[in-house]
Amino acid sequence: MTRVRPAIERMAGIDAGFLYMETPSVHMHTLKIAILEADDELTYDAFVTGLLARLKRLPPLRRRVVEVPFGLNHPVWVTLPRIDVAHHIRRHRLGGDTSMRQLEQLIGLIASTPLDRKHPLWELHYCEGLEGGRVAVVGKLHHALADGAAANALLANVTDVRTAVPPEPLQEELEVATRLPGKAMLVRHALHDATVQIRFIPGLLVRTVRGVIGALKERRGGVSTPVPVLHAPRVSFNGSLTPLRSFATATLPLAEFKRIRAQHDGVTLNDLVLAVTSGALRRWLAARGERPSSSLLAGVPISADERDAVPRLGGNRVSNLFTTLATDVDDPVERLRRISETTAQAKRIQQRLGTSILADWTQFTPPRPFALAVRAYSRLSAASWHPAPFSVIVSNVPGPREPATVGGARLADLFSVGPLVDGIGLNVTVWSYVDRMNFSLLACPDLLPDVARLASYFPEALAELDLDTGSRGAGGEAHREPGAGASGAHQASA
Repeated sequence: MTRVRPAIERMAGIDAGFLYMETPSVHMHTLKIAILEADDELTYDAFVTGLLARLKRLPPLRRRVVEVPFGLNHPVWVTLPRIDVAHHIRRHRLGGDTSMRQLEQLIGLIASTPLDRKHPLWELHYCEGLEGGRVAVVGKLHHALADGAAANALLANVTDVRTAVPPEPLQEELEVATRLPGKAMLVRHALHDATVQIRFIPGLLVRTVRGVIGALKERRGGVSTPVPVLHAPRVSFNGSLTPLRSFATATLPLAEFKRIRAQHDGVTLNDLVLAVTSGALRRWLAARGERPSSSLLAGVPISADERDAVPRLGGNRVSNLFTTLATDVDDPVERLRRISETTAQAKRIQQRLGTSILADWTQFTPPRPFALAVRAYSRLSAASWHPAPFSVIVSNVPGPREPATVGGARLADLFSVGPLVDGIGLNVTVWSYVDRMNFSLLACPDLLPDVARLASYFPEALAELDLDTGSRGAGGEAHREPGAGASGAHQASA
């Protein structure tokens, strides 16, 4: 069934929150990087033509943000009849022998500039001239438009997945605004929508109280999880952000993850991702002579979608849980066990609170005061005045399981990474693609200057968890130079 969405639509509070969090040094866009096997038919002009032909299947890409006067309510989305192709799709000619390392340097530059809110909040960078005749398409998409699950659905609408029975394309028709709404209309509708929203506060209060009571019962029953700010140690990559970003990747076999997971009872792939990130960070910290007073904490975005929910083409339904990375534990297997137990407990508390509570309350965030407070906090570099709420963002999003094509060109690889938030200078995002686990690292180089070195430690951090190889060790004292024994890891200089 085709859903028809109005040309002007109120932005949900959780989506608007990503706009309010943005400052000149905190950019709230995500990155999606597709590596394509180019052929004679894949040209820049053909790519642009094909994308424009699919715009009807990509509704968020035609929607622009319009602010409400005086910040009386959240902004509105306005669907435009057309887009400015030259603004949204950029071409980079790289010379014909550009390495993955050089591409990652370019991606860091792309990530270092914010999106222009006078246009729909996305860009595509068509990068031709990679080694082997490959092409990279770097998508820059504002988090207000889509979270990881919605980005997956959007991706499905621009790829042709080779399956026995092709899936039905997602359809979402949009009315088109012939002109931007006037101030009087924006004010009138903002006040009306605010009045409607107030009716939901009593029920939300009841659900919140019940959730808090349930979480307290879990803690009294012995559930123990780290508390943001109170339990996060100070490390060098936590502090006020600057606008600069650096990027690196590491690719590891999915089969290895599944084989090693089977060696450890009760462990999930997400637990293993956290443990591998922990092992890499231990090596990086040891190489710099850093000895945190306690374990690093991970902020883990989780989907609030119902199981088997209909895929979304936009918006955010996410929450966060906080868990240990057990970086204070020397033995890698014990470290994995500690991470698994703590994460399971964090999920129990999250379920008690309700995964949608945070999103529901953000609906009532006062736009103007909140945005002003965030900008003042960033301008004063206040994130450096106190311990960070947690240490690093770690996210794991299941990607396509079948090989895909884009415009007839084979999709060779796929990477994705979310934004940094003020005080947190590192984001590690994993997107699986077919038989690979692709780790993408986004960092602020003024806080973490050698993200390539950190990326090079991920293969060794996975290997130390393999019980069959006997390679277990302290996982923190010894380290290798980037490229030494780190097969499968792409390296990029900061």
